[in-house]
Amino acid sequence: MFSEGNFVIRGKVANFVANHPNSLMVAPNLTGMGVALVTPFDHNKAIDFKALASLIDYQIAAGADYLVVLGTTSEAPTLDADERAAVMRFVADRVAGRVPLVLGLGGNCTSTIVRELETLEAPGYSAILSVVPFYNKPSQEGIYRHYCALDAASSLPIILYNVPGRTGVNMTADTTLRVARDCRRVVAIKEASGRVDQARDIIVGKPEGFSLISGDDSLTYELMSIGAVGVISVIGNALPGEFAEMVHTALSGDLLKAKALDDQLRAYYPLLSVDGNPAGIKSLLSIMGRIDNELRLPLVPASEDTHNRLSRVWSER
Repeated sequence: MFSEGNFVIRGKVANFVANHPNSLMVAPNLTGMGVALVTPFDHNKAIDFKALASLIDYQIAAGADYLVVLGTTSEAPTLDADERAAVMRFVADRVAGRVPLVLGLGGNCTSTIVRELETLEAPGYSAILSVVPFYNKPSQEGIYRHYCALDAASSLPIILYNVPGRTGVNMTADTTLRVARDCRRVVAIKEASGRVDQARDIIVGKPEGFSLISGDDSLTYELMSIGAVGVISVIGNALPGEFAEMVHTALSGDLLKAKALDDQLRAYYPLLSVDGNPAGIKSLLSIMGRIDNELRLPLVPASEDTHNRLSRVWSER
């Protein structure tokens, strides 16, 4: 048994931590374009696994570098425990090692996530993406202690996820850097605060081996121009080839060409977010004939106006 703060860690993780106190986790390659997978539903609101399989194959063939499963874009809060487990297994089986997989696992009760991490069996997955606790609005000290507890409990590398527009609290650059320095399993942050100065402070101050990943498609070019290693993307569900080309071009150092490629996608960005995520991307995917335009309440499809505007942008590409 191993004690970390107010949490008691048991079993295999406890043995690992006790026997390897200074160990470093082997992190997956998180450079390039990760795709935050949607969960397709049919007209009965059941998971459409056939459409999901097709999306996975399409994204990998077009150049996606890794996939994020059960993140915000997946509508994970509307999936029950059995559905989440089924999606997790299905994606791992379908991908079959072709690209790394990241599993979304977060919440606003630290002890609950710790217990989930202690018992987690996730073959095929290389890392965990865990969002800043939402609704509770913890202090910066609370956020720090939350991630320390997850760090002690996890057998996989952890990617922090800062998205104050959804959680109600911003994890500051200072807190991010404190976690990055003190938590050996924390390897990156998906930064979606929309604050470029904050991202720059993280990039400048980060320890060796820690990366910043864009969490906002529309800011990806700008963040990569100052040192972000890539993006966990929404638009990559529908336009993986185009967006991956922009990201890979930026990684190569050709920022002028990357900017031109980003400009070609600019018309999509506001339309994918105006009615919320994943309403916009599901609308675009339905226009493309890849999924049905179905969401689960409390989310609803994008407005008719947004859908029509996306259709025009798609037809004029």
